[in-house]
Amino acid sequence: MPSLSELLRYFLYLGTLGFGGPVALVGYMQRDLVEQRKWFTLEEYRKSLALSQLAPGPLAAQLAICLGYIHSRVWGATLVSLVFILPSYVMTVAIGMLYVRYGGLSWMQAAFLGVGAAVIAIIVRAAYRLARLTMSRDRLLWAIFFVMAVVTAWTESEIATLFVMCGVVALLVQAPPALVRRLMGARAALWSVAPLPLFLIQGLREPASLATLGTILGFFAKAGAFVFGSGLAIVPFLYGGVVQEHGWLNDKQFVDAVAVAMITPGPVVITVAFIGYLVAGQAGALLAAIGVFLPVYFFVVIPFPWFDRVSGNPQVKAFVGGVTAAAAGAIAGACLVLARRAIVDVPTLLIGLAALGLTWRFKIPEPVLIAGAAAVGLLIFWTRG
Repeated sequence: MPSLSELLRYFLYLGTLGFGGPVALVGYMQRDLVEQRKWFTLEEYRKSLALSQLAPGPLAAQLAICLGYIHSRVWGATLVSLVFILPSYVMTVAIGMLYVRYGGLSWMQAAFLGVGAAVIAIIVRAAYRLARLTMSRDRLLWAIFFVMAVVTAWTESEIATLFVMCGVVALLVQAPPALVRRLMGARAALWSVAPLPLFLIQGLREPASLATLGTILGFFAKAGAFVFGSGLAIVPFLYGGVVQEHGWLNDKQFVDAVAVAMITPGPVVITVAFIGYLVAGQAGALLAAIGVFLPVYFFVVIPFPWFDRVSGNPQVKAFVGGVTAAAAGAIAGACLVLARRAIVDVPTLLIGLAALGLTWRFKIPEPVLIAGAAAVGLLIFWTRG
């Protein structure tokens, strides 16, 4: 077993250079920590992965927190979560600052034009992989997948309660329990308006009030508590709240936010910091990140000591299977919603198709694909003069 400082250095490295999304990050941890360095046993890794899949939230961050908990309990889980998330948070906020400052420049818009088209291809590929890995040949889960895909594409939004309903349906059909628990959610209270330093709360628009900051924290905490599946499962949920419900960003800005998540290492969900910064500056970025990751932290730390007793429970597995199928379907539906906004002309269509072909045929890292799409967008801009 390594020292805590060695473990923290590893997760700092992974958070800084770990590109590829949740599936890749989980693979890196197994290769580095179990197979090569042998810091954790295969049984410890499997148990951590099982809990990470059962609980809502970004998979890679949950797995990192689990391994930190195994090493040094709450202190280890806390420090690992911080060093793993911090690098991508800093990068994302820095990009947000540049976006706010230079987003009106045509060259940056041209770069993001190509990036937006490539992001659609990446999401399509992620939806396919998640569906294939999650549902296998289970007809019920495939039915849930297609229903959620159609609902998301038709309504152009995501309804959190439908995720719970899908989980309950799978539970009742595949593993009917003796008792059905009632799931309840809580609404965040609105805060009164009070002044804060301008540089902390200034985003794309006017300075945010404390009421807006409270809404940001409540919304992203709800996102962190309800998202099952891969990091991209949060995309339709965020779109419904950030664009449609609250109107914080427009469609193009939201696609740009997803693109930022693709070009930065670490958890894909860190895109919430970029969104928070555009809405309310530094304070918005911090509250959005806290809102998403704090429920994830508690979903891991609180139940872990008792997880051995429920890890094989058929009702729990059935519920999570239904919710994950719904998340995969929502991602598929979100592909259509976002594609209608990102594919605006022939060049963006060609970029999107080329990116889809490359990501489907070859294992090209997402950052490389995004960088190439940005370069093509800039080339088109310069060619047009």
